[in-house]
Amino acid sequence: MTLHPLIAALSKHKAGVILIAMQIALTLAIVCNAVFIIGQRIERVGRTTGIDESNLFLLSQQWVGAPSGDDADSIAKLDAMQREDLAALRALPDVQSVSSINSLPLLGSSWNGAIDIKPDSKKAFGRTTYYFGDDQMFPTLGMHLIAGRAFNAGDVHNQGFRDQKDPDIVILTKVLADKLFPKGDAVGKAAYLNGSGKPVTVVGVVEKLQAPGLFNSDDTTYNSTLAPVRLDANFARYAIRAKPGRLEAAMRAVTPALYAVNPMRVLDDNSVKSFADIRHDAYEADRGMAILMAVVALVLLCVTAAGIVGLTSFWVGQRHRQIGVRRALGARKIDILHYFQMENLMIAGAGVVIGIAMAVGLNMWLMTQYEMARIPVLYVGVGVLAMLALGQLAVFVPARRASNVPPVVATRAA
Repeated sequence: MTLHPLIAALSKHKAGVILIAMQIALTLAIVCNAVFIIGQRIERVGRTTGIDESNLFLLSQQWVGAPSGDDADSIAKLDAMQREDLAALRALPDVQSVSSINSLPLLGSSWNGAIDIKPDSKKAFGRTTYYFGDDQMFPTLGMHLIAGRAFNAGDVHNQGFRDQKDPDIVILTKVLADKLFPKGDAVGKAAYLNGSGKPVTVVGVVEKLQAPGLFNSDDTTYNSTLAPVRLDANFARYAIRAKPGRLEAAMRAVTPALYAVNPMRVLDDNSVKSFADIRHDAYEADRGMAILMAVVALVLLCVTAAGIVGLTSFWVGQRHRQIGVRRALGARKIDILHYFQMENLMIAGAGVVIGIAMAVGLNMWLMTQYEMARIPVLYVGVGVLAMLALGQLAVFVPARRASNVPPVVATRAA
């Protein structure tokens, strides 16, 4: 089949050809970026936190009439109240372990700072998120220690929530430890927090622990530092691990247990939250965005396919006598079918060439406006093949109808 007759036929329908080509180009540009966004969101939602999420829940509460000062007596009273809570929670039959904690992965409430291997650094080597907890933090969160040791009871000290005092020892995530100590010898080495001149000793390395912040970049998602500190304030958070299969029972029991210790506190329906709910809430926007992009992509593909079907059907109707003449001159049904498929392939080919440029341009604009990553060539390549396949599928029905035009049509009056 030569291209000259195809080009001559298409030149007589310039408006329709341009319309379909631009529709294919626009669809390719939007769908490629939409699928890329969906892929990013799915990858983001599927990120591991580094903790054992099953049977884990968080309790957040605030005391009424508790000291609010930073003096030693107020801190001591607040710490005694917190230790009473911890003892009451650990005594519950459905609770396996409890730890005081300032936050959890995906919670959205984070304490961030800087870390370096040099003292008094004006420009910190890396950013980090701090987790403060007691010696029960490891069994409660279910983290995997890959080097050094976990915290013990003798490591833990308490301090006021606004106290800027640095801990004596810390545990780092593997990602952060490798950045600070590329040779893999972080345990026993000194690090410096927030530009301080006081060294803190790294006593252990955990495999992974995701930051609470939902908008951390990929470079800082797992840059976490754990410190054996029980923070004292007029509010407290407790990470609680229920015994296997006893999550709901444990969640129901904690509120009465704390009111029995001290009724002067605020506990509402949102105070006790399973980690499954924390994860669900954290990624709700990502799931919504993925669904929205999927709907947009599906609608665009359907509209484009409908446009190809409609325009090809219109052309078939206009060329009935011409098709009949070709059949009378010996053209087979398969020749007519291939003719319209090749015609569509030429239009779609022009459209995808323009669409590639539009897809890359749209991605570059999204990179500047929303800090989106560069779209991989694979996404564009798959998008091109998908649009060409869509065109062939859409044109098949009207092309098959054209191939069934009988030769006798050529003898009819125009």
